[in-house]
Amino acid sequence: MEDRLKIVIRTIAILFLMPGWLSLCGQSTDATVRKGNRYYKKADLDKSEEQYKKALRQDPSNPTANYNLGNTQFRKNDFGEAETSYNTTINNAKDKTVKEKGLYNKGVAQVKQQKLQESIDSWKDALKIDPADSDARDNLEKAMHELKMKQPPPPQQQKQQKEQKKDQPKPQQSKLSKQQVDQLLKALQQKEKEVQDKMNQSKSQSAAQPDKDW
Repeated sequence: MEDRLKIVIRTIAILFLMPGWLSLCGQSTDATVRKGNRYYKKADLDKSEEQYKKALRQDPSNPTANYNLGNTQFRKNDFGEAETSYNTTINNAKDKTVKEKGLYNKGVAQVKQQKLQESIDSWKDALKIDPADSDARDNLEKAMHELKMKQPPPPQQQKQQKEQKKDQPKPQQSKLSKQQVDQLLKALQQKEKEVQDKMNQSKSQSAAQPDKDW
Protein backbone atom coordinates (compact mmCIF):
# COMPACT_ATOMS: atom_id res chain seq x y z
CA MET A 1 0.00 0.00 0.00
CA GLU A 2 2.69 2.45 0.95
CA ASP A 3 4.38 2.27 -2.47
CA ARG A 4 1.11 3.12 -4.19
CA LEU A 5 0.33 5.88 -1.69
CA LYS A 6 3.80 7.41 -2.00
CA ILE A 7 3.29 9.12 1.33
CA VAL A 8 5.27 12.28 2.00
CA ILE A 9 7.06 11.60 5.28
CA ARG A 10 8.23 14.75 6.96
CA THR A 11 11.60 14.54 8.63
CA ILE A 12 10.87 13.40 12.15
CA ALA A 13 12.49 16.23 14.05
CA ILE A 14 13.36 16.21 17.70
CA LEU A 15 11.77 18.79 19.95
CA PHE A 16 14.24 20.64 22.13
CA LEU A 17 13.10 22.21 25.34
CA MET A 18 12.22 25.86 24.87
CA PRO A 19 11.91 28.47 27.63
CA GLY A 20 8.15 28.53 27.30
CA TRP A 21 7.92 24.82 28.02
CA LEU A 22 10.18 24.64 31.03
CA SER A 23 7.26 25.18 33.36
CA LEU A 24 5.78 21.90 32.13
CA CYS A 25 8.43 19.81 33.81
CA GLY A 26 10.89 19.93 36.67
CA GLN A 27 14.60 20.57 36.39
CA SER A 28 15.48 16.88 36.72
CA THR A 29 13.12 15.95 33.88
CA ASP A 30 14.56 18.79 31.81
CA ALA A 31 18.10 17.48 32.28
CA THR A 32 17.09 13.93 31.44
CA VAL A 33 15.34 15.00 28.22
CA ARG A 34 18.38 17.02 27.16
CA LYS A 35 20.58 13.99 27.76
CA GLY A 36 18.25 11.92 25.60
CA ASN A 37 18.47 14.59 22.88
CA ARG A 38 22.28 14.33 22.83
CA TYR A 39 22.06 10.57 22.30
CA TYR A 40 19.37 11.07 19.64
CA LYS A 41 21.61 13.46 17.67
CA LYS A 42 24.32 10.80 17.71
CA ALA A 43 21.75 8.24 16.40
CA ASP A 44 22.21 6.20 19.58
CA LEU A 45 18.52 5.34 19.68
CA ASP A 46 18.61 2.78 22.48
CA LYS A 47 20.22 5.23 24.91
CA SER A 48 18.02 8.13 23.84
CA GLU A 49 14.93 5.97 24.35
CA GLU A 50 16.20 4.99 27.78
CA GLN A 51 16.61 8.65 28.79
CA TYR A 52 13.17 9.71 27.50
CA LYS A 53 11.52 6.86 29.36
CA LYS A 54 13.44 7.87 32.49
CA ALA A 55 12.11 11.43 32.08
CA LEU A 56 8.57 10.08 31.69
CA ARG A 57 8.88 8.15 34.94
CA GLN A 58 9.48 11.54 36.54
CA ASP A 59 6.73 13.29 34.56
CA PRO A 60 4.49 10.86 32.57
CA SER A 61 2.47 13.59 30.84
CA ASN A 62 5.47 15.61 29.64
CA PRO A 63 4.67 16.37 25.96
CA THR A 64 8.28 16.98 24.89
CA ALA A 65 9.58 13.74 26.35
CA ASN A 66 6.65 11.82 24.83
CA TYR A 67 7.15 13.42 21.42
CA ASN A 68 10.90 12.74 21.39
CA LEU A 69 10.30 9.19 22.59
CA GLY A 70 7.82 8.73 19.74
CA ASN A 71 10.43 9.91 17.23
CA THR A 72 12.97 7.49 18.64
CA GLN A 73 10.49 4.61 18.49
CA PHE A 74 9.54 5.60 14.95
CA ARG A 75 13.16 5.46 13.82
CA LYS A 76 13.41 2.00 15.40
CA ASN A 77 10.31 0.93 13.38
CA ASP A 78 8.25 0.52 16.56
CA PHE A 79 5.32 2.28 14.89
CA GLY A 80 2.62 1.14 17.31
CA GLU A 81 4.57 2.39 20.33
CA ALA A 82 5.39 5.61 18.49
CA GLU A 83 1.69 6.18 17.86
CA THR A 84 0.97 5.79 21.57
CA SER A 85 3.72 8.29 22.48
CA TYR A 86 2.45 10.84 19.94
CA ASN A 87 -1.05 10.39 21.28
CA THR A 88 0.13 11.23 24.81
CA THR A 89 1.87 14.31 23.40
CA ILE A 90 -1.35 15.45 21.69
CA ASN A 91 -3.43 14.96 24.82
CA ASN A 92 -1.06 16.92 27.05
CA ALA A 93 0.48 19.58 24.82
CA LYS A 94 -0.61 23.15 25.55
CA ASP A 95 1.46 24.54 22.70
CA LYS A 96 -0.42 24.27 19.37
CA THR A 97 2.77 23.74 17.37
CA VAL A 98 3.71 20.73 19.49
CA LYS A 99 0.19 19.33 19.21
CA GLU A 100 0.15 19.77 15.42
CA LYS A 101 3.53 18.05 15.06
CA GLY A 102 2.27 15.21 17.22
CA LEU A 103 -0.83 14.80 15.05
CA TYR A 104 1.17 14.84 11.84
CA ASN A 105 3.69 12.25 13.04
CA LYS A 106 0.90 10.16 14.50
CA GLY A 107 -0.64 10.02 11.02
CA VAL A 108 2.66 8.87 9.53
CA ALA A 109 3.03 6.15 12.18
CA GLN A 110 -0.53 5.00 11.45
CA VAL A 111 0.13 4.72 7.70
CA LYS A 112 3.15 2.56 8.51
CA GLN A 113 0.69 0.23 10.27
CA GLN A 114 -1.73 0.22 7.31
CA LYS A 115 -4.26 2.28 9.32
CA LEU A 116 -5.55 4.45 6.47
CA GLN A 117 -8.72 5.80 8.07
CA GLU A 118 -6.93 6.61 11.32
CA SER A 119 -4.17 8.48 9.47
CA ILE A 120 -6.81 10.48 7.60
CA ASP A 121 -8.38 11.52 10.90
CA SER A 122 -4.98 12.54 12.32
CA TRP A 123 -4.06 14.70 9.32
CA LYS A 124 -7.49 16.32 9.32
CA ASP A 125 -6.96 17.29 12.96
CA ALA A 126 -3.46 18.57 12.16
CA LEU A 127 -4.88 20.79 9.39
CA LYS A 128 -7.47 22.21 11.76
CA ILE A 129 -4.57 23.56 13.82
CA ASP A 130 -2.35 24.54 10.87
CA PRO A 131 -4.24 24.79 7.54
CA ALA A 132 -0.98 25.78 5.82
CA ASP A 133 0.69 22.43 6.49
CA SER A 134 1.16 21.29 2.87
CA ASP A 135 2.64 17.90 3.83
CA ALA A 136 -0.40 17.06 5.94
CA ARG A 137 -2.72 18.19 3.13
CA ASP A 138 -0.89 16.13 0.47
CA ASN A 139 -0.82 13.05 2.67
CA LEU A 140 -4.50 13.46 3.49
CA GLU A 141 -5.50 13.64 -0.19
CA LYS A 142 -3.45 10.58 -1.11
CA ALA A 143 -4.69 8.56 1.85
CA MET A 144 -8.33 9.40 1.02
CA HIS A 145 -7.80 8.36 -2.60
CA GLU A 146 -6.15 5.11 -1.51
CA LEU A 147 -9.00 4.35 0.90
CA LYS A 148 -11.59 5.00 -1.83
CA MET A 149 -9.81 2.56 -4.15
CA LYS A 150 -9.96 -0.15 -1.47
CA GLN A 151 -13.69 0.23 -0.77
CA PRO A 152 -16.21 -2.04 -2.58
CA PRO A 153 -18.53 -0.43 -5.18
CA PRO A 154 -21.94 0.83 -3.97
CA PRO A 155 -24.87 -1.68 -3.93
CA GLN A 156 -26.42 -0.26 -7.11
CA GLN A 157 -23.18 -0.69 -9.03
CA GLN A 158 -22.76 -4.22 -7.68
CA LYS A 159 -26.30 -5.01 -8.89
CA GLN A 160 -25.53 -3.68 -12.37
CA GLN A 161 -22.34 -5.74 -12.55
CA LYS A 162 -24.27 -8.89 -11.60
CA GLU A 163 -26.96 -8.16 -14.21
CA GLN A 164 -24.33 -7.66 -16.90
CA LYS A 165 -22.77 -11.00 -16.07
CA LYS A 166 -26.22 -12.63 -16.05
CA ASP A 167 -27.04 -11.27 -19.52
CA GLN A 168 -23.88 -12.64 -21.07
CA PRO A 169 -24.54 -15.84 -23.11
CA LYS A 170 -23.31 -18.96 -21.42
CA PRO A 171 -21.25 -21.42 -23.44
CA GLN A 172 -23.38 -24.36 -24.58
CA GLN A 173 -22.27 -27.65 -23.21
CA SER A 174 -22.75 -30.87 -25.20
CA LYS A 175 -25.55 -33.04 -23.85
CA LEU A 176 -24.32 -36.15 -25.75
CA SER A 177 -22.45 -38.85 -23.94
CA LYS A 178 -19.10 -40.12 -25.22
CA GLN A 179 -20.79 -43.28 -26.50
CA GLN A 180 -23.38 -41.26 -28.43
CA VAL A 181 -20.64 -39.09 -29.94
CA ASP A 182 -18.75 -42.20 -31.08
CA GLN A 183 -21.91 -43.63 -32.64
CA LEU A 184 -22.60 -40.37 -34.45
CA LEU A 185 -19.06 -40.29 -35.86
CA LYS A 186 -19.37 -43.88 -37.08
CA ALA A 187 -22.70 -43.10 -38.77
CA LEU A 188 -21.17 -40.11 -40.53
CA GLN A 189 -18.20 -42.20 -41.68
CA GLN A 190 -20.58 -44.90 -42.99
CA LYS A 191 -22.66 -42.31 -44.82
CA GLU A 192 -19.52 -40.83 -46.39
CA LYS A 193 -18.42 -44.33 -47.50
CA GLU A 194 -21.79 -45.01 -49.12
CA VAL A 195 -21.63 -41.75 -51.05
CA GLN A 196 -18.10 -42.55 -52.21
CA ASP A 197 -19.14 -46.04 -53.33
CA LYS A 198 -22.03 -44.65 -55.40
CA MET A 199 -19.74 -42.15 -57.08
CA ASN A 200 -17.26 -44.88 -57.98
CA GLN A 201 -20.08 -47.10 -59.36
CA SER A 202 -21.42 -44.24 -61.49
CA LYS A 203 -18.00 -43.64 -63.02
CA SER A 204 -17.63 -47.33 -63.88
CA GLN A 205 -20.99 -47.49 -65.70
CA SER A 206 -20.31 -44.33 -67.65
CA ALA A 207 -17.01 -45.68 -68.93
CA ALA A 208 -18.62 -48.94 -70.27
CA GLN A 209 -21.23 -47.16 -72.47
CA PRO A 210 -20.39 -46.68 -76.23
CA ASP A 211 -19.96 -43.24 -77.65
CA LYS A 212 -23.17 -41.81 -79.09
CA ASP A 213 -23.35 -42.06 -82.86
CA TRP A 214 -24.44 -38.72 -84.31
